Amino acid sequence: MTQLKTLLTRFRNALRLASPALLVASLLAPGLAFGAETPVADKGDTAWLLTSTMLVILMTIPGLALFYGGMVRSKNVLSVLMQVFMTFCLIALLWAVYGYSIAFTSGSAFFGGFDRLFMSGLTVESLAATFSKGVYVPEMAYFVFQLTFACITPCLIVGAFAERIKFSAVLVFMVFWFTFSYLPIAHMVWFWAGPDAYTDAEAGAAAGATAGFLFQKGALDFAGGAVVHINAGIAGLVGACFLGKRVGIGRSSFQPHNLPMVMIGTCLLWVGWFGFNVGSNLEANGLAAQVFANTILATAAAALAWSFAEWAFRGTPTMLGAASGAIAGLVAITPACGWVGPMGAIVIGLIAGLVCLWAVTKLKAMLGYDDSLDVFGVHGVGGITGALLTAVFCDPSLGGTGVYDYVANAVAPYSMSAQFIAQLWAVGTTVVWSGVVSMAGFALVKATIGLRVSEDQEREGLDTVSHGESAYT
Repeated sequence: MTQLKTLLTRFRNALRLASPALLVASLLAPGLAFGAETPVADKGDTAWLLTSTMLVILMTIPGLALFYGGMVRSKNVLSVLMQVFMTFCLIALLWAVYGYSIAFTSGSAFFGGFDRLFMSGLTVESLAATFSKGVYVPEMAYFVFQLTFACITPCLIVGAFAERIKFSAVLVFMVFWFTFSYLPIAHMVWFWAGPDAYTDAEAGAAAGATAGFLFQKGALDFAGGAVVHINAGIAGLVGACFLGKRVGIGRSSFQPHNLPMVMIGTCLLWVGWFGFNVGSNLEANGLAAQVFANTILATAAAALAWSFAEWAFRGTPTMLGAASGAIAGLVAITPACGWVGPMGAIVIGLIAGLVCLWAVTKLKAMLGYDDSLDVFGVHGVGGITGALLTAVFCDPSLGGTGVYDYVANAVAPYSMSAQFIAQLWAVGTTVVWSGVVSMAGFALVKATIGLRVSEDQEREGLDTVSHGESAYT
């Protein structure tokens, strides 16, 4: 009996799902291995997953591109649009060549394998598991959904070193960082064997042992708080430090050149984020509807918190502040959106709005770095805030969902302290891993092709220097 209790405890710890956001692709054969009938993809879930994929594309191009483009000076808007657009295109191809395989096939606790290299074996018949036993979607749909996450994450980093980096340096760094930071973190947090592997305690323990490192630690990350936002935020901070401050910062005006563009980009991001968060459920069901509600409520709360705090301390609420607050709320609710209830989502949004406002005004000034568009202050700090608060508001006594035990087919007993430690593992590992990889990547680029344009080129503007064009004539 003691051995059985120990085994069940180990299994429950392994089942602290790293993310109903992004589930490992399960092949057709494993589904058959457990004696089930031949599985068939659910058409409703498939339709929603493909719709969500389009929404995440909308987040990046044009959403993120317009959001960032409006915040820089007019002489650099095209450079930012190009950096986001071309990074998206570059990562999409790398995802097909090796990225998907390394992130979502079996390997070690830190890296996947090469079963899907060059999309080998990925056909229109192969299936991916959802979060319900016996329910599947086409693996090709899962592949393209995950592709959009892989693409937007490096694009987020662009905002940290905007207005002073070489275009070639951006592309080279993104290849390095995607390969050695995004893919391992995605594998560590999101890779598991799928629900059908958990038939009994012994099978569950065996399946848990094959999962990613942070999954085994019990980290919860529904849609990418660690994998996307903390990962990109730390890379942005390192990049801002490596490149140094923009010429004239603190002496010349660096106000956003087009706030309506920022507003449009923010709204496109918010709309697209429903694909990001709700699509991460993989199934069109009641929980997906709750994730939808959480995404609205947390974002609205954060935008209000930021704006009213700005109003109280600066005298006026600004459009830039409202937009930044909304993004902070979206970031913070991302890891928690499938684990918390609506009231928990509101509290997370309120806290994130205030914490991120402090980060981009006080913390940034204290540390003296020039993160052009506050990638670290919003995505890094917001992601950390949301990841840690997930442990609090996942508690069923506070309206959360708790953590599901696939062997018992019921919600497992919940320990907030144990889950908080698991979340600290996710935050700490991502901060250190992304920090080290980012430093290595920027150092390599700096030593080879160089990172920064000349001072004269920076004064002229990257639109004409790097791309031979001007946004406005």
